[in-house]
Amino acid sequence: MKGKKAGSSGRTADPTMAERTGVEQIVEKVVAQVLDSHVPQLREELVRRVLEELPYATGAVTADASEQGGSANLLKAISAIQSGTTQREILRTLLDNTVRYSGRGALFVVKAGAATGWQGRGFDKDGDDSIKDFALNVATGVPEQALRSRMPFSGATRDIDPEFVAKFGAPADDHVLVLPLLLKEKVAALVYADAGAGAGGRLDASAVELLVLATSAWLEVASLRKQAHKEESTEAASEKTESAPPVQTASAHSDPFAAHAPKHLVPDPEPVPASPAVVEQPVAVAQAEPVVAAAAAAPAPATDAFANLSPEDADVHRKAHRFARLLVDEIKLYNQVKVSEGRKNRDLYDRLKEDIEKSRITYQKRYGNTAAGGADYFSQELVRSLAEDDTSIMGANFRRN
Repeated sequence: MKGKKAGSSGRTADPTMAERTGVEQIVEKVVAQVLDSHVPQLREELVRRVLEELPYATGAVTADASEQGGSANLLKAISAIQSGTTQREILRTLLDNTVRYSGRGALFVVKAGAATGWQGRGFDKDGDDSIKDFALNVATGVPEQALRSRMPFSGATRDIDPEFVAKFGAPADDHVLVLPLLLKEKVAALVYADAGAGAGGRLDASAVELLVLATSAWLEVASLRKQAHKEESTEAASEKTESAPPVQTASAHSDPFAAHAPKHLVPDPEPVPASPAVVEQPVAVAQAEPVVAAAAAAPAPATDAFANLSPEDADVHRKAHRFARLLVDEIKLYNQVKVSEGRKNRDLYDRLKEDIEKSRITYQKRYGNTAAGGADYFSQELVRSLAEDDTSIMGANFRRN
């Protein structure tokens, strides 16, 4: 309390605050280094957890894909995806490996209620290039179902955009598959797969679904890592980032699809209403980095919430808020099934109690005795992010501090 009062008066500098700022910078640097050193373990853990979520997939691949080496090759494919260091590399590797379990594959970026081709694999030479500018109709059929439900859907050739079939040819087995690529619980892209236009092709739907799920999880990890690295920035850079409104150039830097401007879409300053599953934001806003993009897409506050505080206290509040958001995002990433079930049954806290309390302790140790200690941003983020601003979803046993 003394530090806060002295800082607010503007007459004297608090040595305790200065010392704490120095310690925070050291802690932030160490956290980033530790996170980097644990990336291999994170990859192994993601593979293990993804396979637990889809136990049927390994059996299906072993039985039906002996020529591909069964589940061993599937694990290699997932490892290759998780070896990507940029979002573009990750998504390209996804497509490269998708055609190991299908005849053709393509990724369509979902922006402003439309799905635009990004890259394709397995089409003829001209087809792969023309995927980039193709507008997939997502108003009906399998694409609409996948987009609306955020679940994979398969169907016959008649269930896909007829213009797509006319341009690229129908699959020989009359079967198509569309899978949503979820980032921050929103559909950022649609992955299309079929057995190919030629005879003798095959489509292993379970394997493709597993690859898409692994890609989504790894993109989330990549976003968390990038956010953690940002904590190493200097105090001046941090203040500049916090005070500046989100701009399209910053979003484009983290958007793997930024260089791909759909020819059939005209950027509009206002978001185009879409189905609840679609990210409602302008075309130029990033989609593939959920943590950063979600913050960039949010409207800038009319006034600085910490404007009435001293610069030192305001910086502590901002850092505490970011750290709380990072902790809660990590809980969501590794407990997606529990989060979904907890929301449905309105007992989210009971299902995640161990993870929540461990993260709460971490937050309190770092910011509980600072100027931001009374704000309890961690509990606020739990309600906002996990419970979607509905405290009752957390359950009767939830406590804020």
